[in-house]
Amino acid sequence: MASSKYGRVPDTILKEQMNDPAYFLYQFGPFRLDPQERLLWRTDEIVWLTPKAFDTLLVLLENSGQLVSKDDLMDRVWPNTYVEEANLAQNVSTLRKALGENSDGIKYIETLPRRGYRFVAPVQKIPAEKSIPDKSEELPPSTEDTASTPDPSHPVTPIAEGQTTKPQRARILFIGLAMLFVVLLVGVFLAFKWQQKNSPQARRLAVLPFRNLKPDAATDYLGFPLADAIITKLGYVSALTVKPSSYVSQYRNQEFDVRKAATDLNVDTLLVGSYLKEESHLRVTAQLIDVVADRLLWKDEIDLKDTGQLILQDRVAQEIIRGLHLSLTSAESARLQRDVPDNAQAYEFYLRGVDLYASNEFNLATQMLEQSVRLSPNYPLAWAHLGRAHTAKAAFEFGGEEYYRKAQSDYEKALSLNPDLIEARIFMANLFTDTGRVEQAVPLLREALATNPNHPEAHWELGYAYRFGGMLKESIAEGERARQLDPEVKLNSSAFNSYFYDGQYEKFLSSLPTKTPSAFIMFYRGLGHYYLKNWERAMSDFDDAYQSNPTSLYIQIGHALRLHVARQTTQGLEQLRAIEQQVERQKVTDAEALYKVAQAFAELGDKSAALRLLRRSIEGGFFCYPYFVNDPLLSNLRGEAEYTKLLEIARQRHEEFKRQFFAR
Repeated sequence: MASSKYGRVPDTILKEQMNDPAYFLYQFGPFRLDPQERLLWRTDEIVWLTPKAFDTLLVLLENSGQLVSKDDLMDRVWPNTYVEEANLAQNVSTLRKALGENSDGIKYIETLPRRGYRFVAPVQKIPAEKSIPDKSEELPPSTEDTASTPDPSHPVTPIAEGQTTKPQRARILFIGLAMLFVVLLVGVFLAFKWQQKNSPQARRLAVLPFRNLKPDAATDYLGFPLADAIITKLGYVSALTVKPSSYVSQYRNQEFDVRKAATDLNVDTLLVGSYLKEESHLRVTAQLIDVVADRLLWKDEIDLKDTGQLILQDRVAQEIIRGLHLSLTSAESARLQRDVPDNAQAYEFYLRGVDLYASNEFNLATQMLEQSVRLSPNYPLAWAHLGRAHTAKAAFEFGGEEYYRKAQSDYEKALSLNPDLIEARIFMANLFTDTGRVEQAVPLLREALATNPNHPEAHWELGYAYRFGGMLKESIAEGERARQLDPEVKLNSSAFNSYFYDGQYEKFLSSLPTKTPSAFIMFYRGLGHYYLKNWERAMSDFDDAYQSNPTSLYIQIGHALRLHVARQTTQGLEQLRAIEQQVERQKVTDAEALYKVAQAFAELGDKSAALRLLRRSIEGGFFCYPYFVNDPLLSNLRGEAEYTKLLEIARQRHEEFKRQFFAR
């Protein structure tokens, strides 16, 4: 194994260089290829290649004009590893596109059917010092790199085509970051695959935000979204149960004890890391720790310096493959190498958008992500997260149907670019359920689980969809599976309502979190005790929720029920009428929430308002017929003709839902 100033390079790649003391490049047409730095240039611009595509091109150039058999190519590019021949064909296709064979009419690579390939364009070796233009005079000093960094505390002004907001060196650095974290993903995946032989159960992993060792407003935001990108990618790996990003955001730029963090997050494995930016380079350290065995599974320290970082993903991946004696299947390789951003500035906007969304800054997150997809329209993760930001604006900031439409369009774009993107499927399924189209949500979630059967959030969302359709036993099974995979899935943000709707009130209450519950969870605890007629406890929980967040729709419903228990029914009805006015004014479409308003109106004796809200709930897509039949809070409505009609509408859609998705 040989070394360069940027790290170690496989002997198979440096064979010819080691025999020739002169550092040279291959030149052909407008291209120059640097074997040591592993860069391909078209004039003075870098052409991005996957690591194996670069290796394939290098072997062909080393043997220019000669036939290289398929077997020889595969031995050189994938030494000591079995891969399918289709991988080689894909690499050659990638090279032809990168070299522009179809656009400029020049032919570089010739295919000899059933035999192999030959590089047919004229090739020269030239000294390296004359090869790459020196553009250092065009770059401002690195200490001024932050001058044009977008300020996340202010709205972003759209940038005209061709303009930039960072010096060229910073842009390259961001691309390096994107490529680096693909490296980390491959490393984590391979280490886990190695461990899987001795661990029959799926490992529980948390990826903690990378910690900035030198806090700086220009780079502090990097830690969380880069961890989020790794979490997203690892969602494809069924051997892992990965904590969602929302669980790890509390560790941003914080010191922590590894064992305590693992205990708090209920995981057996942690990926932790740090980064330090100094002048023109960024140093990143990552460690994969088996907390139970108190053992380091994988570690790497990587320096990103000027353009050198662009070669690191291949070198680190090869080191891991050699060290663990493993290979990826073609499907695994394809999934882990997909979705690499192709524009540094767009990637920066993407990272900032993810970070702002995690801070509930939905407007600013939307602006950042819109900039990202404008500059890089083929990056599916940016489209998926833009859809999530638009959904948040629709649901939490009363943006209404306009933003739901935008969100759906964003998700469709993401899936058109990457049909396997699990997050896009889950995000869009949640939108469909919340907007009365649960029948469209179920296939998306089942497809996500076909990709990764151990994805806890996909199981939880599927249980959520099933309960809207009234399939309560099936919903409970999905929720239990989600919590088996991740006991804290959706903890503190969702209640296990299927137990409640199935009449299992005690089990429902025991499923609610007890540690620092949100106002939403306090409301549901009060509602559970209300159904059990534990009036004092219900009033106490409703009061706690109201003191915590008096503006929430759910909490206001609880307050109206609390007034009713206290024999202040008139004031409770006034509260509910104010809620209905707010629902009308702000065009609330949450069908399950509307059902809660209908329940409260029925319980407090306003039948006409209860039936009005019940109709809106059912027509809005909440048709949990078995719950409606047995819900004690609707007892005041059961003699009404309108109630009978509404119940029949719910029954018919419930039966059709059952036939569509549960026919034996």
